Amino acid sequence: MLQLINNIESKTTRCQTSIVTGNAIGAISIQYLSITEVMSHLRSTKDGGPVVCNSCNGAIQGRIVTALNKKWHPEHFTCNTCHKPIDGAKFHQHDGGIHCVICYAKYHSPRCHGCGDPITDRVIQALGVSWHAHHFVCGGCKKELGGGGFMEQAGRPYCSSCYADKFAARCAGCASPIVDKAIIALDNKWHRDCFTCTKCRNPVTDSTFSVLDNKPLCGKCA
Repeated sequence: MLQLINNIESKTTRCQTSIVTGNAIGAISIQYLSITEVMSHLRSTKDGGPVVCNSCNGAIQGRIVTALNKKWHPEHFTCNTCHKPIDGAKFHQHDGGIHCVICYAKYHSPRCHGCGDPITDRVIQALGVSWHAHHFVCGGCKKELGGGGFMEQAGRPYCSSCYADKFAARCAGCASPIVDKAIIALDNKWHRDCFTCTKCRNPVTDSTFSVLDNKPLCGKCA
């Protein structure tokens, strides 16, 4: 009896993550300019100009904030959301604005699909949502999936090993998971290399084959 080989693609859904950093995290440097240092600066600059605040264009004497390669009065380096001076060591940039750490986390940062909390550093984007790196884990073994590829099943991410173990079709020849292409024949699925002649053990590659005791025979052995 002749049977027809049906080659199919596995329905495995391979996905890819993308990794982005939280909107640029900046660092603040604060120093104190004494009167002597201000006068020294005036003497050393080519135009004899003072240290000027980027916000008000006024001369800075005393404490000086350096951020974004510019100088500011401490009271003028403010959060664009709460309008309070940013007195911490870090700040965030978002949509062209400067934001303190608290306001960025509360109003502007993406939320983790796993825990619902704000993400202020590295963001994993996968399955159409954002995740903390430590919350983007395999639905089986619970290990972090990192920034590489993963498998998706019912909206949940899985590592390739757990996906194969839980969801992949099994080869009728070797009983191992099939995660790429499969051959459908004799009411079963097979790896290409496992669909072999029952007599000579060579792969059956013709589009039709014979059957002996419900096992495939190549054209030469039929």
